[in-house]
Amino acid sequence: MYNSFLIKYGEIGLKGDNRHIFEDALAKRIRTVLTRIDGDFEVRKTRGRIYVFCSGDWNFDETVDRLSHVFGIVGICPVVIYDSCDIEQLREHMVEYLNEEHPDCTSTFKVKARRVDKEYPLTSMEVDAELGEAILMANPNMRVDVHNPEIVFDVEIREEIYIYSKVIPGPGGMPVGTAGRAMLLLSGGIDSPVAGWMVAKRGVTIDAVYFHAPPYTSDRAKQKVVDLAKIVAQYTGPIRLHIVNFTDIQLYIYDQCPHEELTIIMRR
Repeated sequence: MYNSFLIKYGEIGLKGDNRHIFEDALAKRIRTVLTRIDGDFEVRKTRGRIYVFCSGDWNFDETVDRLSHVFGIVGICPVVIYDSCDIEQLREHMVEYLNEEHPDCTSTFKVKARRVDKEYPLTSMEVDAELGEAILMANPNMRVDVHNPEIVFDVEIREEIYIYSKVIPGPGGMPVGTAGRAMLLLSGGIDSPVAGWMVAKRGVTIDAVYFHAPPYTSDRAKQKVVDLAKIVAQYTGPIRLHIVNFTDIQLYIYDQCPHEELTIIMRR
């Protein structure tokens, strides 16, 4: 049923005159991750929204998985798009959507319309009432709860009409590449990849460095670092990993420096 996604972003919406820079960076990152999977995708930015239109031999689960690794996205909403129409046709579309997505449902719900097209003859609240009535007539087992509903039917009235009721969480944060660069000291533990993930979530592009000291550190330890870099790169994009042969330098520091300061000196 779905062939499009509405992408929700969070704190990007708080930006001022430079907001478009962050929106463009997010759209660019989305395009990049989708080039790595099958299907044809169009990423469109319009009026505070980013949409992904899917065609060709694309896979829903794979597409959602890729989008859920993009910093800056707080929600991925599979949407059904209808041509602009009068309220009677829109009521029919809502019932069609209900029967397809929530058959035999007994949940509480509310309708939340957003009338971006101000030429549409009904207000947002009037659309809420009309579509809520259509849902209750189609399924009397459902109940309205405007304060704490189990299902929210979002309806956006633009040049076309978008209906969605599911929000798949994204990682949030800011798009990678909007906050400078940093070097990550990557080791085989959990702290450093988590630190890299958290910094990248704030928009920082990261490179990584690993100090390899054979025979004191094994090739297996080096491979673990490479594997960790690949995991972090699922969120950040490609990471340049610098592997430094450190044995001779490490031995020299050990011989020449106070032992209680070895760790600090090696890290500096």
